[in-house]
Amino acid sequence: MKRRMIFRIGVGALALLAGLAVPVRAQTNVMPFPDSLAKSLATRASNYTEVTLDRKMLDFAGNFMNDKDDAGAKRIIANLKGIYVRTYEFSKPGQYTDADLAQIRRAFAGPDWEPIVKSRGKDEDDDIYMKMVNGQIMGMIVLNAEPKELDFVYIDGAIRPQDLNAITGKFGVPSNLPGAGAVAPPSSNPPYQKPKNGGQP
Repeated sequence: MKRRMIFRIGVGALALLAGLAVPVRAQTNVMPFPDSLAKSLATRASNYTEVTLDRKMLDFAGNFMNDKDDAGAKRIIANLKGIYVRTYEFSKPGQYTDADLAQIRRAFAGPDWEPIVKSRGKDEDDDIYMKMVNGQIMGMIVLNAEPKELDFVYIDGAIRPQDLNAITGKFGVPSNLPGAGAVAPPSSNPPYQKPKNGGQP
């Protein structure tokens, strides 16, 4: 079944945050996504969304979270430097190219980034990378490519794979993030593979 990564802001106050974060292009590009390509994709897309939440914005968002229901998410974002999302929707297939995807992947091809998931299909490609610093996970990238949609998520900071479920559907992170709850640090398990026929990997 074709997966659509639907982005939604889980905290009502983040509508304001999105407005506050608009001047991102005037700031240093802290995430490994080529800025020139981001601008090019935006001109080709029928709809696009940019979510940029740095440490200051995450602190502000935490003030509007429920201490009981969102305790897990609040604990996780306390260790993050930022959450960055770029999603592009196209009116028809073929609006982005394999070369565009290769350019994105080259941006996090350095020795610090470990590939955890690499899935290639007829209608969907998934990539998940973790940034390893002194044996600790200090960042995560998810790239999802479908014929009429391209999605990129960068979580900057200390995060464990098992923590992903607590922040999916919040802060612009897709509610059905590929591999959420199923990936593990590269030092302990082999790369995650998608379950076949609904079974467990």
